[in-house]
Amino acid sequence: MTGSEPLLRARDVDVVLGGRHAVQGTRLTVRRGELLGLLGPNGAGKTTLLRAVLGLVPLAGGEVLVDGRAPARARHLVGYVPQRHEFAWDFPIDVTGAVLSGRTRAIGWLRRARAADRAAVDEALELVGLTGLRRRPVGELSGGQRQRVLVARALASDPRLLLLDEPFTGVDVPTQELLNDLFRRLAAEGRALLMTTHDLAAAARTCTRVALLNRTVVAEGGPELLADPELMLRAFGLDTAIGATA
Repeated sequence: MTGSEPLLRARDVDVVLGGRHAVQGTRLTVRRGELLGLLGPNGAGKTTLLRAVLGLVPLAGGEVLVDGRAPARARHLVGYVPQRHEFAWDFPIDVTGAVLSGRTRAIGWLRRARAADRAAVDEALELVGLTGLRRRPVGELSGGQRQRVLVARALASDPRLLLLDEPFTGVDVPTQELLNDLFRRLAAEGRALLMTTHDLAAAARTCTRVALLNRTVVAEGGPELLADPELMLRAFGLDTAIGATA
């Protein structure tokens, strides 16, 4: 499965924000059946690269292709899990409504959800273990439950490529283990996953491959490269060992 043509291909990607290169000359591929961990210090361009894949920031150079298409033509193929603070948790909506919002493109604006949309939401809630909380207002959820809502919301659209921005930040150990298992299962089913994370131990445990980013890709390979102090020094600017938080 992982030997197939890349589902995501970034070629020499440059992104300029506020007059400076947030991402420069970056090359990256993610294949079906692969969970690629993207690691780097704050300000390294990890979230910016995800937004470039989504077509939310303009490229100053290079190209991004999802299944051979430009981001604007591939949005239906991509699910996105933003960092938790980016979602309006004070909005008066329950868990089902939040997850159903991930089907907006399929449903269409101002249209009623169909049976297929409801079924997709039910399946996504089951995957993240939230079926019993489907009527709970999102404002009453714990941090770990909120993270699972965001994952379910992305999965409700049945994406081929799943982008995860720091999914383990601020969640409890049971939630982290549930998400670890889920991400591995999704990759085994043939989806492509790209995950930014500061959790080196989680990346070593979960990812099939990792890339170290500091505006450009410093190194790429198996999780074992996270134990290389020279590469970690180049990526993070400090001597980092597995298990540390950067």
